[in-house]
Amino acid sequence: MAGELLRVDVGDLTFDVRADGPEDGRPVVLLHGFPETSASWAAVTPRLAEAGLRTYAVDQLGYSPGARPQEVEAYALTNLAQVTADLMSAMEVPVADVVGHDWGANAAWALAAWHADRVRSLTAVSVPHPTAFTAAYRSDPEQKERSAYIRLFWQEGKAEEVLLADDARRLRRMFGDVVDRETVDEYVAVLSAPGALTAALNWYRAMSSQTPVDDVTVPTTFVWSDADIAIGRIAAEGCGEYVAGDYRFVQLPGVSHWIPEEAPDQLAAAILDRIAST
Repeated sequence: MAGELLRVDVGDLTFDVRADGPEDGRPVVLLHGFPETSASWAAVTPRLAEAGLRTYAVDQLGYSPGARPQEVEAYALTNLAQVTADLMSAMEVPVADVVGHDWGANAAWALAAWHADRVRSLTAVSVPHPTAFTAAYRSDPEQKERSAYIRLFWQEGKAEEVLLADDARRLRRMFGDVVDRETVDEYVAVLSAPGALTAALNWYRAMSSQTPVDDVTVPTTFVWSDADIAIGRIAAEGCGEYVAGDYRFVQLPGVSHWIPEEAPDQLAAAILDRIAST
């Protein structure tokens, strides 16, 4: 992945951030999901940089070796949003267009809801507004079935053992044949480091529907693919109910959950369209 590797201090945490594009370009913050890293944006950022944007792809809390707190509470959504806002301040980015995929989308929704002054526009990928997901999980048997894997992730110790066994066979299998072997190797190498997979799974272990996420007022695009095994149509189509600002719903037919790696051109087009609208 081209660009510049930054190490950014936020209190006693140090984040790895891949920066690309002109230094004076309009800033775009990119937040990856599980079990990926900032490398998941490798095919998207060149397209944004060509458009004159300055991209900051973050190795998120628990994924950056220097930002790996042990306590589960550190990965609560309120803290993920605050840490992202603090990271932007440390990079001298007062406001940015924010893009998040999977768990990065959850963090981006929370940032846009609770720190709206920091978000010029939001492009959420694969995962809808947390309240839309919770509503679908409670009412839609299909969504509950799609989310059954989370019960394993909640089991401290067992989940790590299962996912890393046999050269991380089950972790690798999550990507199917969509993501190239070299990229998957990079993800697995990061998550195989001591404590790294536990930190990544702590995002799930800190989940709570007791912390409602406010409706989002910033201009927002939600990108969802109909071959996503984790997020069903009811959750996806319910997303717009929780966006009070300008809203677009972009559906990608036949694309898996791994949109940044599988459909970078279509995703970059959706991001650029959203950015151009503001």
